[in-house]
Amino acid sequence: MQKEQSAQLYERACKSLVGGVNSPVRAYNSVGGNPIFMERGEGVFVYDVDGNQYVDLVGSYGPMILGHAHPRVLDEVQAALNKSFTFGASTEMEIKTAEIVKEAFPQMDKVRFVNSGTEAVLSTIRLARAFTGKKKIVKFAGCYHGHSDALLVAAGSGLATMGIPSSQGVPEEAVQNTLIAEFNDIESVRNIIASNENEIAAIFIEAVAGNMGVVVPETTFMQELRSLCNQHNILLVIDEVMTGFRKKFGGAQDFFHVQADISCLGKIIGGGMPVGAYGGKAEVMDKVAPLGDVYQAGTLSGNPIAMACGYATLNELKKQDYKRANELGKRLKKTLLTAAKEYGHRITVNQFGLMVNPFFTEEAVVDFNSAKSSDTELFAKFFWAMAEEGVSIPPSQFEAWFIPIIISDAEMSELNQKIHSAFKAIKQ
Repeated sequence: MQKEQSAQLYERACKSLVGGVNSPVRAYNSVGGNPIFMERGEGVFVYDVDGNQYVDLVGSYGPMILGHAHPRVLDEVQAALNKSFTFGASTEMEIKTAEIVKEAFPQMDKVRFVNSGTEAVLSTIRLARAFTGKKKIVKFAGCYHGHSDALLVAAGSGLATMGIPSSQGVPEEAVQNTLIAEFNDIESVRNIIASNENEIAAIFIEAVAGNMGVVVPETTFMQELRSLCNQHNILLVIDEVMTGFRKKFGGAQDFFHVQADISCLGKIIGGGMPVGAYGGKAEVMDKVAPLGDVYQAGTLSGNPIAMACGYATLNELKKQDYKRANELGKRLKKTLLTAAKEYGHRITVNQFGLMVNPFFTEEAVVDFNSAKSSDTELFAKFFWAMAEEGVSIPPSQFEAWFIPIIISDAEMSELNQKIHSAFKAIKQ
């Protein structure tokens, strides 16, 4: 595996970019070594600047469910590019994309497009407080909802990777109305509600906690959460930035038989372009300007190029076999468990549709504390063993893997062999 060009680019990047990157996990702090610089992608493969080929299980941390350079997505984007990059005015493509999102999420009467999942959640906090007239919000330890101040406490993602409980620069007053519950623990939620009666505007939860690995909530937990919100006039906000369109053409809410008051989306709905969205019932969404007094705006919100990319991606996903997609996830889980056992490693593998994560721990991973029991040093060795075998996985124990829905059976068989070789390489 050649690394010289990546090493040179990283040295150069460190002179102009903070830490040489534009998002912390890309710095490879938790796995050591220099970051791999990518050059292009095609189908399920990505190619770095040194010419190495990898099966891509990062998928840009979620958006690239159709793989890279999908021809019909490229055609739609090129057609939009030929018209203009942006107008600062409304376009038909915004409507078409909103309509296809509503088709997949019938609980949404109206949608507002923004530029990222972070922006969607940040806007939702303001909306929930305005709609309920209450200030406090609840989040779960290990759940990551982007880098807005109010939710950047007890978070997963890069904060889990770097072992940071919060972030410098977030003043106490910014989080004094943020309450922390334990994931998959309904009693912790009940206790918080009892101690803050009539003060909680919303409960925020990832449909599947993908930023502390892949931690799936119990169905009963989600349903009891919905019931508690109903009883206490609290809005339930389900963050489907990762899970939206991942297990079915729609949301993970359907899997749990629960409907959110407000749903947050991102990643897949932009197809690789910067798009986020939030949506819900009309009575809630009509509080947002220009209909209501909850202000939210964006110069590039609903950007025509991004909308075209998202619309084309969602249109293609309507044609995909999600039953096969879910089997792909189960197949990868089985491969990981079998290969690890063969070479003397004890791991736990969590899986939800096309989202998979192996934890280097024997303990069942059901929340943030159990996720943190993982052997991150052993994971780092595994990361580089996988890279040597030509498989790109996230450089963090606490980031989900994403299988491209277009991967062929032959490519899955090849991936199986590569995983076995990687576990053999780190045999203890």
